[in-house]
Amino acid sequence: MFQHVIKNEEELRAIIGEPSELVKNKVIHHLDENCKEYIKQSPFLTLATSDADGNCDVSPRGDEKGFVHILNDSTLIIPERPGNKRVDSMKNLLSNPHAGLIFFIPGMEETLRVNGRACLLADEDLLEKMAHKGKVPTLGIAVEVEECFLHCAKAFNRSGLWDKGTWLEKEERPSATKILTEHARLPDLDEEAVTKRLNESYRERLY
Repeated sequence: MFQHVIKNEEELRAIIGEPSELVKNKVIHHLDENCKEYIKQSPFLTLATSDADGNCDVSPRGDEKGFVHILNDSTLIIPERPGNKRVDSMKNLLSNPHAGLIFFIPGMEETLRVNGRACLLADEDLLEKMAHKGKVPTLGIAVEVEECFLHCAKAFNRSGLWDKGTWLEKEERPSATKILTEHARLPDLDEEAVTKRLNESYRERLY
């Protein structure tokens, strides 16, 4: 299907080149005060995992800023709020503890990347510290930090993600209920029923 597939790092470097000294040296292996402050101001992250066979998944996690609990210089905990119960990320972590996180701050184009090893925890004393609106999270994902570094803003520069002038009008956006209805293909669920289900979930089951 493709005429030229890159098969090794030597070929890759011949095309891309080498990173600068700044890029080579920006990685740290713990959460310093700069990383902690970024995480405290972040309301959203993506969590990348894979299973024992290397099948990958990326899942969003979000809440009010500071929802991720910083336990110490090497460990953070992501509270597991109510979701759709697929638990893709958590199933992956049971067989492969490696995890990658990207933290976002709205309006800021640089992101914070954290890589490490994760586990699932049910320690009540820790989970209670992440309670919100009187609801204690059911589980937590603890990540032991192995790498931490700031990622440059070029992807955001190119995409204009935070520029409202690039945003689609509501009527131009893909319909989530249409996509979900057509993918699920359940005989007793039409778009109206799916819309009602989603709105009820968003309204009543966030915590």
